[in-house]
Amino acid sequence: MEFPPQLRYTTSDEWLHVQGREGVVGITDHAQDQLGDIVFVELPEIGRQVKRGEAFGVIESVKAVCDLHTPVDGEVIARNDALTDAPELVNRSPYADGWMIRLRLSDPAQATELRDAAAYQAALPAAPAH
Repeated sequence: MEFPPQLRYTTSDEWLHVQGREGVVGITDHAQDQLGDIVFVELPEIGRQVKRGEAFGVIESVKAVCDLHTPVDGEVIARNDALTDAPELVNRSPYADGWMIRLRLSDPAQATELRDAAAYQAALPAAPAH
């Protein structure tokens, strides 16, 4: 499983890649693995204001339907419309092609309150021995 060190992570398995006053959001490799085959992703409209912790969309897999939560406050300035026709991109490439939204951050300092890769990975349940 992959945990890129340049990202920040939420307790609800979203990641944030801060780029200046903007940030890209998606779900972690662990989350997509737990969900299984992704079959549908619903994303917010561009221009929507979002608050840290609130649901910004929905992801559906063969196993479950889950809310997607915003890691920081901001305005949605882009969304990955490729996921409409190819939601499986989240499974194949959760940190690149499977990104979900881009935000203009209201307060970039909020990102420092999220977990780094080591803390996120340490908080995950231990994998069963094979």
